[in-house]
Amino acid sequence: MANATVLKQPLSAEQARQTLINAGCVLEAAGQGDLTRGHVSVRVPGDPTHFYMKPHSHGFDEITHENIVICNLDGEKVGGGGRKHSEVYIHSEIYKVRPDVMSVIHTHPTHAVAFSATGRALRPISQPSVAFFDGLPVFTKTIELIRTQAMGAGVAKALGPHKAVLMRNHGVAVVGGSVEESTILAIMLENACEIQLLADATGTVGDAFDDACIQRLYDTITKQEQYTINFDYLCRRHAGARR
Repeated sequence: MANATVLKQPLSAEQARQTLINAGCVLEAAGQGDLTRGHVSVRVPGDPTHFYMKPHSHGFDEITHENIVICNLDGEKVGGGGRKHSEVYIHSEIYKVRPDVMSVIHTHPTHAVAFSATGRALRPISQPSVAFFDGLPVFTKTIELIRTQAMGAGVAKALGPHKAVLMRNHGVAVVGGSVEESTILAIMLENACEIQLLADATGTVGDAFDDACIQRLYDTITKQEQYTINFDYLCRRHAGARR
C-alpha cells in the first residue's frame, strides 16, 4: 500500500483514489470488512456531483485504481472498471444533502451492530465515545439492505448533521470531511461501542465526567490533524505487516 496522502486542497483525482485504496486496507485490517459487504467512498476532487467508491464483490483490501467505481448523486455508475454496490444509495443520498461530507463509510462492525440492537444511547465513558458527544442518531426503519433511493434518503435523514448514524441491527454509516476522518471515526465508533458493552455488562458503571471536561477532549480529538496522523500511522502499520 502506498503512503497515505496528507490532505491538501485540492486533491488530485489520483490522490483521492489512492487514499480510498489506503482506507480500504486500513478498514480491512481493523476487522470492518464483513466479507465483501462494507464500502467506502470519496467525492471526486473538484466535482461534488460524483464520487469514487469501492466496487461490489471485492473486499476492502482489494480496491485498485482499475476497479474503483464512479457514481453520480442518483446512485448511477458513470465510470470505473468495477460493479457498483447495491447499497450505493447510502452514499449518494448522504452526499446529496450534506455538501460538507467528502467521504462516506458503511460497515457492519460486530460491537456497533450489537450495541445498536440494545436501544441504548452511547455515553461519553471512553475517549473514543467522546468523538460522538455531539450526537449519535439511530436509523430504525429496517434491517434490510439499503437498495433504493428512498431508503438511502432515510439513512441520510437519520444521520442529520452528525458524524455517524447507527443502523439498528444492521451496521453504521460514518461520514467525514476527508477519507482520513471517516475512516478513523469508523474505527473509534466500533471501539466506543465495544467499551460501553463491556462496561454495561459489569453493572457498575460510574458517573461520567462533566460536560466541560468532555467538551475539551472532544475539541482535541476531532481536529483534522488527529484524523490524518492516526490514518497515516495505520497505513504505515499495514504496509509494514505486508513486508
